[in-house]
Amino acid sequence: MTSPEAHAWVALLRRPGSWRAGSRALATLALMTVGAGVMLVVGAGTLFCARRLYREVLARGLARAILGMWGIRVVVHQDRPWPASQTIYVSNHTSTIDLFVLVALGLPRTRFFLSGFLRKLVPLGVISTLMGTFHTPPQADRAARVRCFQAAERRLRRTGESVYLSPEGERVTTGAIGPFNKGAFHLATSLGWPIVPLYIAIPREIDPGKGYAARSGTVHLYVGPLIPTAAWRLEDLGRNRESVRDLYVAVQAGLRAGQGMAWPRFAPVRA
Repeated sequence: MTSPEAHAWVALLRRPGSWRAGSRALATLALMTVGAGVMLVVGAGTLFCARRLYREVLARGLARAILGMWGIRVVVHQDRPWPASQTIYVSNHTSTIDLFVLVALGLPRTRFFLSGFLRKLVPLGVISTLMGTFHTPPQADRAARVRCFQAAERRLRRTGESVYLSPEGERVTTGAIGPFNKGAFHLATSLGWPIVPLYIAIPREIDPGKGYAARSGTVHLYVGPLIPTAAWRLEDLGRNRESVRDLYVAVQAGLRAGQGMAWPRFAPVRA
């Protein structure tokens, strides 16, 4: 078992801090199991050919039900509709809550990248597979990850769908914006699709981190301005990656300083 996978299992199996948290975790597992069963039945009835139904109706409804059970309200700060064209969505990733918040958005015609480890949690594995999720190999297996992203690029070109992925690659629970991996930006450069940055702000007092003992409260999701990538080149990949990360660092600093939300202007790399 890889070290990151071992840490993930430890976080998941850690004893809840209270009977209430334990009861909520069991109820979440039960609800996900029922949801996975319903999705399997609907999938069989539609010959597993209605991914938008599975993602944007069934999985979205399940995610909202789980957030409601946790007592978590999501406030989306958005000044325009989701793009109609193919788009790459990215966000920071600090918590188990993130996954449910993102699926609850019902992003149109959008697939997700998700750690392959999570398929071992059977209900989540069933749900994510029916959603058409790209399951990523461990960070240490670079060759397998390259193949995964190449296959995803071919699939997205063929289907005309958008995609979401986290540049941090794993939950970062230090309170800082973690290092960004290249995968999202290599994909954006190859496809030439715009990036829509999302910032998820979860109060520390309700954040379970890598565990599941979430508390009631309000999560804010901020939708940033579209970042064009049509002129990006692979030789500038590293600098573009850091420029996008700088946006997240600035947004986080502004929110923590009480300055409100203001997305800085993205500064493209010049030749």
